[in-house]
Amino acid sequence: MSGLDFLYGTAAGRALLRPLTARPLSRLAGRALETRASKALIGPFVRKNRMDLSDYDLRDLNSFNDFFHRPLKSGRRPFDPDPEALTAPCDGLLTALRVDGDTVLPVKQSRYSLARLLGDEKLAAEFEDGLCLVFRLCVEHYHRYCYFADGRKGENVFLPGALHTVRPVALADVPVFTENCREYTVLETERFGKAVQMEVGAMLVGRIVNDHLWPRDVKRGEEKGHFAFGGSTVIVLLRKGAAELLPALLETSARGEETPVRMGQRIGAAR
Repeated sequence: MSGLDFLYGTAAGRALLRPLTARPLSRLAGRALETRASKALIGPFVRKNRMDLSDYDLRDLNSFNDFFHRPLKSGRRPFDPDPEALTAPCDGLLTALRVDGDTVLPVKQSRYSLARLLGDEKLAAEFEDGLCLVFRLCVEHYHRYCYFADGRKGENVFLPGALHTVRPVALADVPVFTENCREYTVLETERFGKAVQMEVGAMLVGRIVNDHLWPRDVKRGEEKGHFAFGGSTVIVLLRKGAAELLPALLETSARGEETPVRMGQRIGAAR
């Protein structure tokens, strides 16, 4: 039994979850990973996760967290050139979910309502019967993310909470996305209408570091922010009829499987 299986699958483990998912522990871990001494962790971390670092600029790394949100080399994540394309805002494992009224019904996962996800019933009502795109980032993924579309951004809304892991072992039993710390902005996009782009923290994520300049115009592919250490999630909400996803994505998601995607990759098109 793995450590996470013990924590989420046994009574004794669940008793330990409250302190382990509390924000003070993640802040403490984040501070430790900002130190120069933490550079010693980079080599073992790369070997353990069998990481290919050929896409990244590894100069000027002064801490483990510098490595964790390392920048890309120029041209390594080109965005689909079609202006009508719906593109992935980050690297990750994508699950594409249709919203039934106000409720997201993931396969083999806890269901959750848009009102709880956003903390705003009025805003949630605008995305009823729409699409919920969940990009789950594992520790080996690139941990910077971009705006998924051209448009105008509103204010950043931060919702405090716990910091559960976003791995499937937790998603199956805990409504992670409505319990974890998260931050989102509403985008008035040119191709897809009103949308929400949200970042969700996870266990031992030191912080979500976002662009806080608003209101202002943003461009598809422009960096929105990055996660400090840990697995994390980016969520995009689209209104009903705003986009048509690639059929294979919906089929894979309907089977409860995730699809690996890379930032800038085409996943659908404006409708």
